[in-house]
Amino acid sequence: MASPRVLSGIQPTADSFHLGNYLGAIRQYVAMQEGYDAFYCVVDLHAITVDYQPEVLRRRSRVAAAQLFAAGLDPERSTVFVQSHVREHSELAWVLICLTGMGEAGRMTQFKDKAARAGESSASVGLFTYPILQAADILLYQANRVPVGADQKQHLELTRDLAQRFNHRFGETFTLPDPHIVKGVEKITDLQEPTAKMSKSSSSPTGILDLLEQPGPLRKKIMRAVTDTGSEVLADDENKPGVTNLLRIQSALSGVPIPELEARYAGQGYGAFKKDVAEVVIDTFTPIRERTEKLLANEAELDRMLAVGATRARAVAAETMAKVRDRVGFLPTS
Repeated sequence: MASPRVLSGIQPTADSFHLGNYLGAIRQYVAMQEGYDAFYCVVDLHAITVDYQPEVLRRRSRVAAAQLFAAGLDPERSTVFVQSHVREHSELAWVLICLTGMGEAGRMTQFKDKAARAGESSASVGLFTYPILQAADILLYQANRVPVGADQKQHLELTRDLAQRFNHRFGETFTLPDPHIVKGVEKITDLQEPTAKMSKSSSSPTGILDLLEQPGPLRKKIMRAVTDTGSEVLADDENKPGVTNLLRIQSALSGVPIPELEARYAGQGYGAFKKDVAEVVIDTFTPIRERTEKLLANEAELDRMLAVGATRARAVAAETMAKVRDRVGFLPTS
């Protein structure tokens, strides 16, 4: 029996992934290589829905891919590729756009949130149709499971709706994907604003721990992280959000449960605690950074690895699109 297929994509919109990306997505990708037929893509088509520079996008796409491999994705066990290398993503997106109502697309909350930051009148049509391209990404590979966070559940519901609509109108074509809710992934917040999510788009540089950051700056950020009144190292979201966030970081990276950490630092204050948090972050990030740098130093080999993934992905995508073209009534090419 074939393994269920999982698909996820990650945007190349920064010079480094951050801790939240690592815990919420990348580490899960690595774990899901076991037991799944795993497809992971660097979604550069999504990255151009907002203002960008071509050379920066090209560099960041390679940096994103290198980090995925450096964190543990094995090109022998996972299909890792760049979205724009598989043209069927755009083609299927257009077919699905033509099946999507304006009101349906307009209800997507992420568009409203992102458009509000720049002003809705200046938001691109690409940003508006972003969830439909995301649906195409998933349906193209007949994915059974899609790792989703709370902010992506609505998009997966749209994907399922479009798959059902297509299947009902044109015949059974697409697999209906189910959400893969990863349990035990704690929400990591901004080091300077511990009630806000750690995010490249909204956090200050001092509030983010970047995967490719050097040990010195990482340690400094953690030692300067906002804590709370008192000196007890206790998890309490309401009264101690800063300390709670640091406890979650240390627990997630070390594997030590939070109650054990609370007992370990009883009576010690914040200094020793923060020092240990910094060490576990540095110990986790350093080998990933070093492997990323090595991969980026051999651009030709990195591109070769991505080409292998794209070849595999295109084979699956071509099979799906051949069915789609026939069923929607397009003339054959030969």
